[in-house]
Amino acid sequence: MRAWQLQNTGKQNLKMIEVDRPIPGPGDVLVRTRAVSLNFRDKAIIDGTYPIALQMPLVLASDLAGEVVAVGDRVDQVKVGDSVLSVFKPLWIDGVPSQEAGRQTLGGPLPGVLAEYVVLSQHGVLRYPPYLSPAEAASLPIAAVTAWSALFKTGDLKSGQTILVQGSGGVALAALQLASAHGARTIALTRGTSKIARLKELGALDVIDTTATPDWQQEVLRLTGGNGVDQVVDVLGGDSLRRSTEATAWGGQVSVIGFMDQPTATISVGTVLGRGIRIQGIGVGSRRDTQDLLTFLESHRLRPVIESTYPFAEAPAAFEHLDRGPFGKVVILVED
Repeated sequence: MRAWQLQNTGKQNLKMIEVDRPIPGPGDVLVRTRAVSLNFRDKAIIDGTYPIALQMPLVLASDLAGEVVAVGDRVDQVKVGDSVLSVFKPLWIDGVPSQEAGRQTLGGPLPGVLAEYVVLSQHGVLRYPPYLSPAEAASLPIAAVTAWSALFKTGDLKSGQTILVQGSGGVALAALQLASAHGARTIALTRGTSKIARLKELGALDVIDTTATPDWQQEVLRLTGGNGVDQVVDVLGGDSLRRSTEATAWGGQVSVIGFMDQPTATISVGTVLGRGIRIQGIGVGSRRDTQDLLTFLESHRLRPVIESTYPFAEAPAAFEHLDRGPFGKVVILVED
């Protein structure tokens, strides 16, 4: 079978290889891959900017949708023929993860899923709602689960509250869709004006062009009558984190999700203490969180935003598209 392997950092070291089809062991399932979505994490691994050292060579990517074609002994969670998606941290079942469960993630250090067939633990897959296509289901395991964990698991989002999302990547758009479906008011940040209309179509009531308004936290305060937002989904890190705390209401939460700007930040302790702000790191979510998300999506018939799909043989072009900053998800389709 074919797989895409990163043999060292740098896109020039992403190579298609031929390997034997894996065989599921006890408790494992063999999945025929139908679609794989890409994340900023994959870009960081390729670029060598990911903050955790990973051993190369490495099959990339973590977010898969496919069909169970074989099962090992003692498998009782799924059966042959089931359409499933991957769970990013397969050892994290529920609650607070152990250190080991938190570290064991698909696409590094565990093998990734950008291959025609993948062996996964039966606890590392879940059946997805049949109204979703494989490409849509593959877009959920990191982006949508992260947004769900931030807004609902740790943030306890209520209808009528206000949230702030940054940009138009997978996590931001998932948070926008989830919050809007739940009856929350959403403010979105974007660079320039080209994406404002699309963000409003997805439910953003207000959109701030950060190019024209670099001190966007002041505009957030103006739009909220000086109160600030109840939650910020911060995917940028760096100086954005300071602005996020300044835009947050008393008792609100800033969910720290990404490091697209810088991996470190300086914030005002006085602002955090004075407003009683919670700064919550979000490490995607558990199997239970993924299942809760799927239940919510099915009840609201939400579909993730996919900007573009690529055939398996053109995976490098998909990663190039990821570099350009897509509106939503980039997905690689895997055919027999």
